[in-house]
Amino acid sequence: MADRHHSGILAIWISLISNIVLTLIKIGAGLILASPVLLADGVHNAGDIIATVAALTSSMVSKKPADDDHPYGHGKAEVVASAFVAVILVLAAFWIGFQSISALFEPPGEESWLALSAAALSLIWKQALYLYTIKIGKATNSKSVLATAYDHLADVYASLAAVIGIGIGLLGDHMNWEWAAYGDPIAGIIVSLLVLKLAYGIGRESVDILMEHNVASEKLAHYEDLLRTDKNVKRIDRVRAREHGHYIIVDIRVGVRNDYTIQQGHDISKHLKKLIMDFDPDVIEVMIHLNPWEAGEPELASR
Repeated sequence: MADRHHSGILAIWISLISNIVLTLIKIGAGLILASPVLLADGVHNAGDIIATVAALTSSMVSKKPADDDHPYGHGKAEVVASAFVAVILVLAAFWIGFQSISALFEPPGEESWLALSAAALSLIWKQALYLYTIKIGKATNSKSVLATAYDHLADVYASLAAVIGIGIGLLGDHMNWEWAAYGDPIAGIIVSLLVLKLAYGIGRESVDILMEHNVASEKLAHYEDLLRTDKNVKRIDRVRAREHGHYIIVDIRVGVRNDYTIQQGHDISKHLKKLIMDFDPDVIEVMIHLNPWEAGEPELASR
């Protein structure tokens, strides 16, 4: 778990440094080249810095052990950061959309090859960051790293729009296509919708976790299958589980023979807990409640 957390922290640090460098490049190039699209993309990247700092802070808080005030650990700090990133993406989407729509009613700017190069550099850089962080995020099940990855994906969309818009503008200048001057804002409007969709997905998952939404039904079914392998389990009364940031807490109620001793019940609980935690490394806590089962009552089908 410690190695996985270290990988997540490293991924966020790399993202933060990259966002700072790209922000300086885009804003600097946008001012020097008088490129509205690069300037807008640079401001968007500045928002990414804030989001990445939030992800980094939450990831560091989430590794703190449980205490008296937080008996289930601090894992949900990552979920809060993920929700914050979703808000940043919504604001970015509206910013890109507003700038793009406004550009449709203004005289088109003059595109340059340097602006195209800066946008292409951002596209390649952000695509590499997305592939790296999404891989780490899925491996560590870190909500803050995954949110950072999707933030990079939103930047990929924005940079791709800039490349296409500037490229169409340059081609239009060469071919005397007057309509091509508006390729950039049209692409920006499309990107704003894609970023909004990303924000919705991240925000919805964050709300589900904060509201104690059950894990996927497929995973619950796997847990039940594991319980059925123990012949001491005569009845499965309830199985539920919830994500708590980058880890999962499972709650189980099963029926066992009512003449078992406390020691026997303890051993059964210990074995069931080991079964689930060995199967799913994301589970850090299994709470088991044993209910009495009397001979003659219905029991699980033969194994």
